[in-house]
Amino acid sequence: MPVKKLESEELYRRCDPEQFEFETTADIKDLAELIGQPRAVEAVNFGVGIQQDGYNLFALGPAGTGKQAFIRHYIESRASAEKVPPDWCYVNNFEDTRKPAALMLPPGKAVKLHNDMNMLVEELGVTIPEVFQSDEYNTRAEAIDQELSERQDKAFEALNKKAEAKNIMLMRTPTGFTLAPMRKGKPIFPKEFRELPEEERKKIEEDSSALQDELRETLHKAPQWQEESRQKFAQLNREMAIGVVTHRIDVLRQAYQDQEKVVAYLNDVEEDIIKNFRKFLPEEQRRPALLGIELPGQEEETHWFNRYRINVLLAHDVDGGAPVIYESLPSYNNLIGRIEHTAQQGALLTDFTKIRVGALHRANGGYLLLDAIKVLTQPFAWEALKRALESRTIKIESLAQMTSLISTVSLDPECIPLNVKVVLMGEPIIYYLLSYYDPEFADLFKVQVDFASQMDRSTESQQQYARLLATLARKQQLLPFDRYAVGRVIDHCARLADDNEKLSTHMRSIQGLMQESDYWARERGESSVNAVDVQQAIDAQVRRSDRIRERILEEIERGTIMIETEGNKVGVINGLSVMMLGGFSFGRPSRISARVRLGKGSVVDIEREVKMGGPIHSKGVLILSHFLGGRYALNYPLSLSASLVFEQSYGGVEGDSASSAELYALLSALAQVPIKQSLAVTGSVNQHGEIQAIGGVNEKIEGFFDLCNSRGLTGEEGVLIPATNVKHLMLRHDVVAAVENGKFSVYPVSTVDEGIELLTGIRAGDRESNGKYTSDSVNRLVEDRLIHFSMQLKNFAKSNAAEKTSDE
Repeated sequence: MPVKKLESEELYRRCDPEQFEFETTADIKDLAELIGQPRAVEAVNFGVGIQQDGYNLFALGPAGTGKQAFIRHYIESRASAEKVPPDWCYVNNFEDTRKPAALMLPPGKAVKLHNDMNMLVEELGVTIPEVFQSDEYNTRAEAIDQELSERQDKAFEALNKKAEAKNIMLMRTPTGFTLAPMRKGKPIFPKEFRELPEEERKKIEEDSSALQDELRETLHKAPQWQEESRQKFAQLNREMAIGVVTHRIDVLRQAYQDQEKVVAYLNDVEEDIIKNFRKFLPEEQRRPALLGIELPGQEEETHWFNRYRINVLLAHDVDGGAPVIYESLPSYNNLIGRIEHTAQQGALLTDFTKIRVGALHRANGGYLLLDAIKVLTQPFAWEALKRALESRTIKIESLAQMTSLISTVSLDPECIPLNVKVVLMGEPIIYYLLSYYDPEFADLFKVQVDFASQMDRSTESQQQYARLLATLARKQQLLPFDRYAVGRVIDHCARLADDNEKLSTHMRSIQGLMQESDYWARERGESSVNAVDVQQAIDAQVRRSDRIRERILEEIERGTIMIETEGNKVGVINGLSVMMLGGFSFGRPSRISARVRLGKGSVVDIEREVKMGGPIHSKGVLILSHFLGGRYALNYPLSLSASLVFEQSYGGVEGDSASSAELYALLSALAQVPIKQSLAVTGSVNQHGEIQAIGGVNEKIEGFFDLCNSRGLTGEEGVLIPATNVKHLMLRHDVVAAVENGKFSVYPVSTVDEGIELLTGIRAGDRESNGKYTSDSVNRLVEDRLIHFSMQLKNFAKSNAAEKTSDE
């Protein structure tokens, strides 16, 4: 039965604007739900609702489907009613300053504690100097000094009296105390001493020796008296410091009595301030007056009072709900946090006040949204994210320390417990690769949120689409779209889906088309967008992108690229392919030729031989030889050698959509039957000769139509497509008009026999009861040629055998 060409109505499924009851989109309500994504919505509901370990989400789908916008809107609306997470801050660890302590406080309390501690330090900076300058302190300090002085004076005075009684003088020298004999209150010089009677000298020496022992004992007691005095000073200082510090700390302890860790921290602060009270004194008061000897602990430290500050990491609004954070640059430091350093005298120094939070901190208690490919391309970020999710803690570590790039003072802050729901977003291939190659991925991201790139097209879905366009127009402050503009946008979305029974859900493309249509409507001074504006926007998009397409078409018209659209040729056929450059795809005719001769049953794919053909294309060519062997000359060995090539192909060839065209060219070469060059072919073929669906059918038809139209349509031109691709047709209006006027044809074919009849004008032929194909049919000619090759090969083999025997 001959193939019936398609009617113009079958080439384009038009959305009827009369089905809409509105005049413009300003008359209809916004769309509340996400259109065309029921599976994704269910998955998000489940993933956000379940509160178990590992149930983080991975939203997969093509870029531009609105994954991020929907998920963010959904989660933000849900998070606003959820519990506000606690505040977090880092404080000094007075036992080990390298390990800052983390404090958790109720929402809103971290900033309050920060302000309270700042006020405490400011108050103590005033009150402590006042206390240590008071009359009470000076009186008690002078009493301690005087007590020590009196004690020392009494000891030396008693020793001096005892020495005078024995005519010995106790003298103070720059090097200390010494004893010397005296007479009449004056010391005796050595010469006079030697002139004294021996007995008197001996007595003086004995008395001096005894007094020397007493002097040595007195001098040994002096440090002990000074130490006792120091302890009394220390006790006095502690009492005075406690008097001024404890009262103020008690006020804070009372205010934070429900926070056990905060109270413990305040206790540590109290003890540290009392211990280091001199840091609050003016410079001239920091030196004690105890016999001119400085007390210990006088070393200077940079930013001393920072040790009492509060480093607020997270401060939440009491009524803010759970946080929803999207991190656009998920580097290691931006995720986990970092420790900053300051340069001082050639060294890098840091303290707990220089700890900075990451996205995990900010999202703790809420939701963190991340782009998967950005996380994976940042060094160490993916492993850090997994480590945090597995341990359910956030540990801030310096990358420089981890990688041993620098050796400097760093910190080891206390880990913060992590409670976050992470949503990764990315292309499907990223999800599948992670699932296959990362064994930890499946345990951490158990919820797959799959966004579809298209949705079913029905009357109901078209009404929903109209509401979607109304929502987008108001959101982006565009002019309202009238019903005809809505219908044209819906038609274009079917074209984007490559299916007249589906609609594209690629929101980026839809928004772009609406914005450009709005521009053209405003250029014309219209108050609403109509179908003309939408069509102008579509044409302008194509115009901006089709320079390469026009250049290729120009070279075909000039004869540089050889494509014929009239006449007949044996073993030559016009195939169709699709080229995609950026976001623009277009069809390109290609000349395919086949040559056959006697051989051993091989069909050579020249593209494959020179490594220009991909595996799918090579598979399609291999199918051809098995099709020939399974259909023709079943009782004879397949004895041909055939070659197939895309003429003037200088790049790679991939895909099997040209396998039916290659088969037609091969059959033409075998049967010696010419093929009409006014027809082009697309479609893959299986081993049973059935024509299978291919992609890009609209672009392929339009590509051949543009060539034929530039040369002038005669009504003979047309394209053969798989019958299973008819539902995918959404052709341009000029192609549809040409078909309606009988100037161009589109033929749906289901089998190789249907196609070869159209291409040659000769019936394909069926196998009759005698086992042979119908006389003068294409199949009969092919089979006869193959049998002829087989007999030739047999005779050639016999001749070679006979020659070999005679030679022996």
